[in-house]
Amino acid sequence: MDLKKNRTSLGRGAAVLMALILASLIACVPKYSLSGASIDYSKTKTIEIAEFPVRSSYVWGPMANMFNNQLKDHFANRTRLVQVRRNGDLKLAGEITQYSQRNKSISSEGYSTQAELSMSVNVRFTNGVNQNENFEKQFTATATYDSSQPLTAVQEELVTQMVKDLCDQIYNATVANW
Repeated sequence: MDLKKNRTSLGRGAAVLMALILASLIACVPKYSLSGASIDYSKTKTIEIAEFPVRSSYVWGPMANMFNNQLKDHFANRTRLVQVRRNGDLKLAGEITQYSQRNKSISSEGYSTQAELSMSVNVRFTNGVNQNENFEKQFTATATYDSSQPLTAVQEELVTQMVKDLCDQIYNATVANW
């Protein structure tokens, strides 16, 4: 009978010990955001995203609206920051500085086989909470396509890809702090 009591109390002690170990492991797990943002929402609550005008000599009409809408959506979907028209804790401003096409590869006959479309955006980021994070930086995205296709046939898809890439780059540089 005493042996049975010892086993029961040993079992309870082991269960308590396991519970304590499990609780301490859970408490020590670092917190990660699936969005990648590392924002202290107790200090940073708002973001101001200005319209980015096109300052490039070559322009595709819908490009500016696609970029501006996607950039705002990117932050709205990945953060809890409230977008405001002025006096945001974080501020994004800039312009689309370059949109161009060039030959990327040439066949042995001297014809272009691939073309590359590229888009660059100049971004001015101001962090009203931490001035050390302020910057002005150029971001560029490219997309390659078969040059046997006219640009007009692939332009919307390629610009959509480049805009997504640019928004990811800007997001990572501003609030993800990778």
